[in-house]
Amino acid sequence: MVIKNALAYTENGFIKKDIFTSMDRISDTPDHSSEIIDAEGLFAIPGLIDIHFHGCVGYDFCDGTQEAIRAIAEYEARWGVTSIAPATMTLGYDELAKIFTNAASYENSHGAELVGINMEGPYLSHAKKGAQNADFLMHPSVEHFRTMQKLSGGLIKMVAVAPEEPGAMEFIKAVKDEVVVSVAHTTADYDIAAEAFRNGAKNVTHLYNAMPPFSHRNPGVIGAAFDAEHVKVELICDGVHIAPSVIRATFKMFGDDRIILVSDSMRATGLQDGEYTLGGQKVIVSGNKATLEDGTLAGSTTNLMACMIKAVSMGIPLESAIKCASANPARQLGIYDEYGSLSPGKYADIVLLNPDLSINKVIIKGKIFR
Repeated sequence: MVIKNALAYTENGFIKKDIFTSMDRISDTPDHSSEIIDAEGLFAIPGLIDIHFHGCVGYDFCDGTQEAIRAIAEYEARWGVTSIAPATMTLGYDELAKIFTNAASYENSHGAELVGINMEGPYLSHAKKGAQNADFLMHPSVEHFRTMQKLSGGLIKMVAVAPEEPGAMEFIKAVKDEVVVSVAHTTADYDIAAEAFRNGAKNVTHLYNAMPPFSHRNPGVIGAAFDAEHVKVELICDGVHIAPSVIRATFKMFGDDRIILVSDSMRATGLQDGEYTLGGQKVIVSGNKATLEDGTLAGSTTNLMACMIKAVSMGIPLESAIKCASANPARQLGIYDEYGSLSPGKYADIVLLNPDLSINKVIIKGKIFR
């Protein structure tokens, strides 16, 4: 395939160039394929990578079925999200075992590729549980985690932990070389969070949400993450979870090297308003807002491409938004050698955007998907 005259995203900004693919990879040279796409006036960007979302179009990753993963993968791919690491919820042992075992047997045949799993729970704080089910919360357990990791076939790439919980620091030190540890759903103050980062945690789950606020005397997790330069932070840019001015301030504070855009979408995404479930709990969806019956936010009803575009509408440069939805999540998952940019040798996951940022084409591993 030859994609001609594209405004291609690079680490140095957009450059007008031709993009070549050979089989499922991006190539330095054309392979004499007869398939030519004229991308004059179009942006060419890497396929997006969502490392924190739960579901869409009526399905949830925690349904624990092949049908659910396939439907999720199809929907995400249509919206330019070509690689996914869906998140679990706080559930019981048997349910989690079923979910991870199901994922291990999934074969990537069509749609977005399952590149990992984000284990969000059950090692979280009761006080900041958000939409997580308190009945199944537990203290961090290396044995429990490694059992689930084995069932998943090694697919768990990220695990969420509230560092103030008993045994959390020991857990972080024990698994930090096996998985990305993310500080999440926590009451931790600055000192506890800073200790967690020193011990090897290197991610923050949906920054600002389900944690103490950032204040001038009590900077909390947010201040500790800022001071720990190896730490990346997730942002939900759906226009509901975080105010636009805070999004802009966060980009000034952390820079676009350390921010990962995520959707945190739930099963209502792509569907109409109504009643749905998340982690076995009733969720009411109205417009772009999903809440539990007590008003607690319960994920989002949007996808990562829409979040990226929303970030741009809030004043974030397009180049920065793309980086935070492609290269940065790929680096955090440890897959940047094959995903996350348009560099030769990487998978040919390419999204062509119209000047208004609507999707023109989605190409997955060198084949037109949409």
